[in-house]
Amino acid sequence: MNQTENADQDVAPEVEDLVAAEPNRGFTLRAVLTGALLGSALSICNIYLGLKIGWGMNMSVTAALVAFGLWRGIAGLRGGKGAMLIGENNISQTGASAAAAISSAGLVAPIPAWTIITGEQLSYPMLVLWVLSVGLVGVVVAIPLRHQLLVVDKLPFPGGIATGQTLKELYARGAEAVDRVRMLLGGMVAGAISKVINVVYSLHAIAMPFSIPAGGAAASGGVAAYTANNLTFAVEPSLLMVAVGGLVGMRASLSMLLGGVFAWGVLLPYALDQGWAEVGAAESSWFAKGVKWMLWPGVAMMVFASLTSFAFSWRSVGKAIAGAFSRGGPVVEQDPRDVPKSSFAAALAAALAFSSVMQVLLFDIQLHLAVIGVLLSFLMAIVAGRVSGETNNTPVGAMGKVTQLTFGLLDPGNVASNLMAANVTGGAASQCADLLHDLKTGSMIGSWPRHQAISQSVGVLGGAVVGSAAYMILIPDPKGMLLTDAWAAPAVATWKAVAEIFAEGIGAMPPGSLKGLVIGAGVGILGALAERLLPKKVVQYMPSVVSVGLAFTVQVYTALSFALGAALVLVMSKLAPKWTPKYAIVLCAGIIAGESLAGVGDAFIKMFQGLAG
Repeated sequence: MNQTENADQDVAPEVEDLVAAEPNRGFTLRAVLTGALLGSALSICNIYLGLKIGWGMNMSVTAALVAFGLWRGIAGLRGGKGAMLIGENNISQTGASAAAAISSAGLVAPIPAWTIITGEQLSYPMLVLWVLSVGLVGVVVAIPLRHQLLVVDKLPFPGGIATGQTLKELYARGAEAVDRVRMLLGGMVAGAISKVINVVYSLHAIAMPFSIPAGGAAASGGVAAYTANNLTFAVEPSLLMVAVGGLVGMRASLSMLLGGVFAWGVLLPYALDQGWAEVGAAESSWFAKGVKWMLWPGVAMMVFASLTSFAFSWRSVGKAIAGAFSRGGPVVEQDPRDVPKSSFAAALAAALAFSSVMQVLLFDIQLHLAVIGVLLSFLMAIVAGRVSGETNNTPVGAMGKVTQLTFGLLDPGNVASNLMAANVTGGAASQCADLLHDLKTGSMIGSWPRHQAISQSVGVLGGAVVGSAAYMILIPDPKGMLLTDAWAAPAVATWKAVAEIFAEGIGAMPPGSLKGLVIGAGVGILGALAERLLPKKVVQYMPSVVSVGLAFTVQVYTALSFALGAALVLVMSKLAPKWTPKYAIVLCAGIIAGESLAGVGDAFIKMFQGLAG
C-alpha cells in the first residue's frame, strides 16, 4: 500500500495542476486514434515475441513514450502548437495497451494449437471477428471490476502505478523525457538493423565446438555422437532475445540457461539413447524433433508450478468473489465518471451474444458451453485481476490450464471446446487484468473510466484487424512452421499438449514422456512450494522453476541470449547506476519493437515475392 501512497510524490506542482485540470480535455479523437494505431503496431511485436518464446510485453510505457515523442515532434513543426496533453496521453496509452494485448486473445497459443491438431484454419475475416469477440469480452469484464478492486479494495496494481509515474515524469521533466524517447527510437533502429543484417546475409546460430557420445538405441541406429548443433547449443546473431533477457532480469534468465543446459545437454541425449525421442539429419538442429518429447516434462513443470503458486492466492480468490457479489460491490454504479449501468448492461449482452455466436458458428461448440465460457470469463477475470493487482503478475499460464481442465471435464474429447471455449475464458481474463492496470493509471491522471473503456474498445478493434493480419502473414502454415527452430512457440506447445491429453488420452503421448511428465510435475510443485515457503533472501538465489520449465521448450541459444542480456544490464547498473534505471528498460523495449517490426516487414516482402513468383 505504501507504493500507492507514494505514487504521486516527487512530481512538479505544475504537473499536478495540469492533471487536475485536464480530465475532460484528455478524451479527444486524436488520443483515441493515436492509441489504436500505435497499439496495433505494437500488437505485432507481442505476436512476434509470443510465437518465439511464449511471452508478451506490457506496452503501456512504450506507447506513452512514442505518443509523447510523436506529438511533440508534430508540435515542433507547427511552432510549438499541438503537443499531446498528459490526459490525452493516458487515453492514448490505454487504447494502445488494449490493442497490443490482443495476442492474449489466442493468436499465440490456442488458435495455432487448434490449427495444428485439426488441420483447419480460419479465414482472415473470421479470425478478426474471433479475436475481436475475445478482446471485447475482456474490456467489458473490466468495467464492473474497477470500482471493487481499485476503489474499494485499493489494490496497488504496480504496473499501472509505473505507467502513471512515467507519464507524470514525461510532462514534468521535458529534457529527460525527450532523451528517453530518443533512446527508445535508437533501440528500435538498432533492433531493425540487426534483423535486416540477419536477413540479408542469411545469418544463422553458430554452433559450439563440442559433441556428446551417443549410446543405446541411437548408437544402434548408426548415430556416433550428438553435436552441439543437434542439441541447439549455439550463439544466435540477434539482439531480440538479448533485449528480452535485459528486461526479465538475472534470476529468470540464469534459470532458463540452467534449465536449457540440463534439458538439451543431459535429458534429451538420455531420451535419444532410450529411443524415446527421434534423431534427425546429422548436420541439422534436432529441435523440432526433440521438442515433441521435451515439451512434456517442461510443460508439466510450468503448469504445475503455476497452479501451485496460484493455489496460494486462495484468500485473494475468496475476497474477489465475495466482493463481486456483495452489496455495494462492483456491479453497483458508484461514480458518475464510470460507464453508466444501462450502457454496461447493453455492452455485456452484446459481448455475451457476439462471443457465443462466434463459438457456435466457427467451431461448432454447443451453445450452452459457449455461454458457460463467456460467463466463466467473469469469474476468472475477478481472480486474475485481484492476483495481478496485488502481485503485478497475471497468472496467464494457470488461467489457461484451469479453463482447459474445466472444458475437458464439461465436454471430454472435443478439441474445439477445450481450446476455443477456453480461449475465450482465459484470453478475456488475461486481457481484463492487463486493462485494470491502465485504469489504475487513469485514476492517477484523473481520466474518466468511461473514456478509457471507449479507448480500450477502439484499441481492441485495431489490434484485431492488424494483429490477425500479422499472424497470418508471419505464420501461413502453423503446422509446418511452429514448434521449429524458427518459431519455438512454447505457449502453442503447452495448449496443444493439454488438449491432446483430453482428446486422445495418455496413449497419444510419446514413449517415456509420461514418466517425464510426472517428474516435471513433481519438480514444478516442489519448486513453487519452495518459492512460497522459504525466506525471500533464500528464494532470490534459487532457480525459477517456471523459467527452467520454459527452457525445455526453447533452444539453448535462446536461453544463452537471455542470460547475456541480463548480465549486460547488471553490469551497466554497476557502472552507471543513475543512467540504467531510466534508460536500460527503454532501450531494451525499443530493440524488441524494432526487430519484431522488421521481422514482420521481412514476412511481408517474402509474401509479395511469393505472389509475384
